[in-house]
Amino acid sequence: MSIQECKPIKEGKVREIYDNGDSLIMVATDRISCFDVILGNKVDKKGTVLTQMSRFWFDMTKDILPNHMLSVDVKDMPAFFRQERFDGNSMLCRKLEIIPIECIVRGYITGSGWASYQKDGTVCGIRLPEGLKEADKLPEPIYTPSTKAEIGDHDENISFEQSVDYLEKRFPGKGQEYAQKVRDYTLALYKKCADYALSRGIIIADTKFEFGLDEAGNIVLADEMLTPDSSRFWPADAYEPGHGQPSFDKQFARDWLKANPDNNWVLPEDVVQRTIEKYLQAYEMLTGKPL
Repeated sequence: MSIQECKPIKEGKVREIYDNGDSLIMVATDRISCFDVILGNKVDKKGTVLTQMSRFWFDMTKDILPNHMLSVDVKDMPAFFRQERFDGNSMLCRKLEIIPIECIVRGYITGSGWASYQKDGTVCGIRLPEGLKEADKLPEPIYTPSTKAEIGDHDENISFEQSVDYLEKRFPGKGQEYAQKVRDYTLALYKKCADYALSRGIIIADTKFEFGLDEAGNIVLADEMLTPDSSRFWPADAYEPGHGQPSFDKQFARDWLKANPDNNWVLPEDVVQRTIEKYLQAYEMLTGKPL
């Protein structure tokens, strides 16, 4: 595979995916996106944090279900990927048929869930107890799937029942089974990892997972897992319900963008620096090792 031949077959907001015959290579770039927009900044080392954190969680949850990771060592990849820009932020993965829903789980009420609850006491159609404060822990984690949007569009929240119909159209005869399985896997993964993270001083307020099917029709965990891009991480020692929480994720960048509407989708350098510091701090707290 020559350097000229190697073009991604798909580019997401942050990831680039390369075809490697019977496998894929997923590269997490240093791009950052907020509100479904790719910002004008690069965040140095961010892609490495995303890949290595996913690797950590994939290894931890193999007992719940298999995942798509084969290797994060560029020596296991074609020569093109043995360049410095791919080292640490690239993952060799199994090819899967992706199940086209975002599997979102919320353990605490925040963000769009809090806004919805304030309006009518529900989150994605699920009625919650009265009297909850912003950032309260929910009695039980809730599963709130959404459709997967193309770049530039927004994901759409759907109910569990709608997810059954949505998947039935794409996998006739399998909609109910797949919808139930990805819901159950999502909740099991969240509970195990949230308990572990709390023991390391981090609250995982919410997160999302993606799943795919292997050639035998088995459900496999895919994409990224429990990174600061796909999750809200809060410091447990500063947790105080009743208002927004400090965070280890890109909420810091989102907050700056909201407070500065004339931003032109570019962050100031000090916000970029503090964002990567948060990512690196979260990685070290969770894994016990600096990156």
